[in-house]
Amino acid sequence: MSQPHLDEHAHSPFSLDVWKRMLPHALVYRAHLIWMGVAGIFLALLDTLFPWMTGKMIDEVTKVGLSQSLRQYGIGYAVMVVMFALSVWFFIWLAGKIITGIAFDLRDKGFRKYQELSFSYYDKHSIGWLLSRLTSDCNKLSSLVPWLTLDVVWGTTLLTFLVIAMMAQSWQLALVVLSIVPPLILVSIYFQRKLLESARHVRKNNAKIIASFNESLMGIRTTKTLNRESENLKEFQGLSGEMYDHSTRNALQNAVYLPIITSLGSIGIGLALWMGGYTVGLQKSAGISLGTLIAFMQYATLLYHPIEEIARRFSDLQNAQAAAERIQELLDTEPAIQDSVLVRQAIASYTPQKGIAHDGYPDKIRHIVFDHVDFSYNQKETVLKDFQLEVHTGQTIALVGSTGSGKSTIVNLVARFYEVTQGAILFDGIDIRERSLHWLHSKLGVVLQSPHLFSGTIRENIRYGRLDATDEEIEQAAKMVNAHDFISRLPKTYETQVGEQGSQLSTGQKQLLSLARALLSDPEIFIMDEATSSVDTETERLIQDGLERVLSGRIAFVIAHRLSTIRSADRILVIDKGVIVEDGDHDTLIKKKGRYYDLYTKQFVQEQQSFMG
Repeated sequence: MSQPHLDEHAHSPFSLDVWKRMLPHALVYRAHLIWMGVAGIFLALLDTLFPWMTGKMIDEVTKVGLSQSLRQYGIGYAVMVVMFALSVWFFIWLAGKIITGIAFDLRDKGFRKYQELSFSYYDKHSIGWLLSRLTSDCNKLSSLVPWLTLDVVWGTTLLTFLVIAMMAQSWQLALVVLSIVPPLILVSIYFQRKLLESARHVRKNNAKIIASFNESLMGIRTTKTLNRESENLKEFQGLSGEMYDHSTRNALQNAVYLPIITSLGSIGIGLALWMGGYTVGLQKSAGISLGTLIAFMQYATLLYHPIEEIARRFSDLQNAQAAAERIQELLDTEPAIQDSVLVRQAIASYTPQKGIAHDGYPDKIRHIVFDHVDFSYNQKETVLKDFQLEVHTGQTIALVGSTGSGKSTIVNLVARFYEVTQGAILFDGIDIRERSLHWLHSKLGVVLQSPHLFSGTIRENIRYGRLDATDEEIEQAAKMVNAHDFISRLPKTYETQVGEQGSQLSTGQKQLLSLARALLSDPEIFIMDEATSSVDTETERLIQDGLERVLSGRIAFVIAHRLSTIRSADRILVIDKGVIVEDGDHDTLIKKKGRYYDLYTKQFVQEQQSFMG
């Protein structure tokens, strides 16, 4: 199965701009990062002092033999070891704080963004893409920041100290060791492009695998009933194979890159050792002392370590750029539908008034008008064309038509889940785009064809849309939609756990709870989208009986597959290709013997045959 829209930046080059935009997330922990830098500088100083003390001790032993001063050196070594251990413990503690904090902040911001984004965003992005942003990508970035900070500060400081120390001891030998730097730079430039490319492929395949996991687990019942296990396994093995190939390539590049760095460093050290040994052996009087040479060799050996660590972090930086691009792309995404500047200004200057919403307009909805509305999900296909409709409080509008005729689009536009392409939807004469999204959504009660329940109790699920509701109000809502009886028969009644996605309940029971949840928020606009198409006849009767009470005094839009559930609707609209082809109540349309009559009688005959059979 295809995996839509996984990576928008698969081939962009390494960019400092991406990291500049990610920097504010790290600067929240600037105090911790500064102390990480201080710890790095202190460690670099200790690393530089160890060889110096060793060289001094060797020279003293060479000149005067074993002496009382060795005790002083021993005490000095012990003090530095303790300080070194404390510094390591300190920066590990700091790193844990930074990693945890940045990961928490990024996930929090990402989840907030997911809550803000419009439906159209989720139409274009796979579940795997969305999940991996807040899991593996956040982990990768948060883990990089503290260690990159430490190694860059420690590495550059130690390199500076080592160069100064080597130059002070023998500038000729120092130049020999430093001759490896230009090749190191050239190697790094070459490998950064290769590592970045392979890392992006790894991240892309990771998102595909997560999407495949999610889709397979969500559809496990369908898979088993259709005997698709072996085919699904083959598809997953294909994704795993791609992941293996890209991960192996990335690991191989890292495995080649770091040894090259090590080899170049070893060459410099070998040359310095050869030249230094020659100087000590043949030119003792004019050359350097044995202790100085040993200290110099330790400095030359140490020179490799910061170079290796900086190279390793540079490699990690290449690998993490793909994650940084994805997270920043998510955080920078603007919702396709959001409050206008004028609406935000009105909300900011609002003073509480009875009957006035926080956007400055009347709080109640009494009248909805579709004013010559056009809509299309893409430029190639128009779903609604010059659509016109007027609805008043207390009216129930039933929408009937074939699949793809535009029924769900109409209710999605009323809820402003999508934006009209042309024309306008007016609430009491005011363009819906001039009203607050939060206000509008607080007026909605939506019951979908496939009811979704969250893990938790029945009471928690009904209360989901109105957290301040009392237990009495929850039970009253359940009674109004005829859900109270079946809840009362459960062992723990309202405290019964519904299971993941309501797996412990039947489809009809879940639908009744969804109806109670929608009712509890006391919506002014009620939307029923094929809510009875998947339930049994008895549950349909309960829902229909509850709806007569629920819809009273509200604006209601009902999309129904079973036409028997909409007989009492005030108006029944037959939609065909985004156009109203018939409009009237049930009796009027039956008398016309048009499209609705054909649909109703055909369905009635089928139901009778099914009942008799």
